[in-house]
Amino acid sequence: MLLFARRTASVLQVLIVFSLIGAGADAKEAVKVGFIGPLTGTAAAIGIGGRNSAELAVRLRNLDLRAKYTYKLVSLDDECKPTVAAQQAAKMAANKDIVAAVTHYCSPAAVASVDIYHKFGFPVVVWGAVLPDITYRNKYPEIHRVNGTMINQNETNAEQLTNLGYKTFVIIHDTTEYGYGHMQYFSEALEHNGGKVLGTFSVGANQQDLSAELAQISAMNPEVIYYGGLTPLGVRIRTQMDKLGIHAVFDGTSGIVSDAFIQGLGPLAEGTLAFHEGAPTARLPGGKFFLEKYAQQKYDREPGAYGPFAFAGMTLILDAIEKTGPKRPKVIEVLAHIRNRDTIVGKVTFDDYGQNTIPVITKYVIQDGKFVVWEDSEYASGKRKLPGPASAEGSVRHAQP
Repeated sequence: MLLFARRTASVLQVLIVFSLIGAGADAKEAVKVGFIGPLTGTAAAIGIGGRNSAELAVRLRNLDLRAKYTYKLVSLDDECKPTVAAQQAAKMAANKDIVAAVTHYCSPAAVASVDIYHKFGFPVVVWGAVLPDITYRNKYPEIHRVNGTMINQNETNAEQLTNLGYKTFVIIHDTTEYGYGHMQYFSEALEHNGGKVLGTFSVGANQQDLSAELAQISAMNPEVIYYGGLTPLGVRIRTQMDKLGIHAVFDGTSGIVSDAFIQGLGPLAEGTLAFHEGAPTARLPGGKFFLEKYAQQKYDREPGAYGPFAFAGMTLILDAIEKTGPKRPKVIEVLAHIRNRDTIVGKVTFDDYGQNTIPVITKYVIQDGKFVVWEDSEYASGKRKLPGPASAEGSVRHAQP
């Protein structure tokens, strides 16, 4: 009996040793990656959708048995404010345990942070901010961006509106770099396409009463009011336009492409035009896959228009780490050489500035409480007409987007 007990103990010891060896062989090194975006404040809905999308990429990679590492996402809130963004960028970049991150929906937040990322040698992939200077001002090797820029947006925007027959425009923009940038690039594109700017107005993003500016605009009688800014100010402008009886077309940037814009305006949102990078999520190359996997996580927020870009950016980062290991310089090198890479938002090629050179811009119009692709809308077919003096002339061209 004693001999049997000793043999049993020996067998158990051997099994425990082999178990520990096996566990050690299967254990994967833990690697931290980051996300920065507006998780509170006026742009929180978009920021949370982006954070969830980046987290989805991490979760899916952790389920992949072929993955060399186990990943953990560290998320920080930039509140869509430059000063806060700079603080959060420094906090994340200074943490040597975090290898790389997808960062920033708001352009002022991104611009305030790029020097910090460069200082710390911290690789980032921007997932939403569109100001060209983010990539093109400094040529920092740490900075990459999967979405297009406001240059692409405004070229498409100006061409679309002038093709519809509109000739006279007023520009309203917020006083951030985002707003000034949109004003600049839309003005240039509009001049190239034969449009005329009757006046330009810069207003603070938190300005509540716009009656003075809109009274001047009403006297100018523009066919189109172009707005460069984000949803909250856009809602106030469009609401006060209605109170003053201004019936011009309201044309916005990607900054208003959100459910919050429609919810804030209700029926007044009808007929608003907007332009956005990428195709609608369901039409993206990996859109169906992304939406199915996102739904399975039961997040309490939708991914939003920029969620797929956050997912694609994080996927590129994870691929780079898998290829070369969790070292920042190596990740920067891999990202710099991405050419014609398939992602859920389409092909991605980073130029020498880290900018994706294959952006797709989609034209939208709000129809029956939804952002509808222009070509699919009743406005494009001529069944409905846009407001404004040029609508009669423009409707003839609606079938030629």
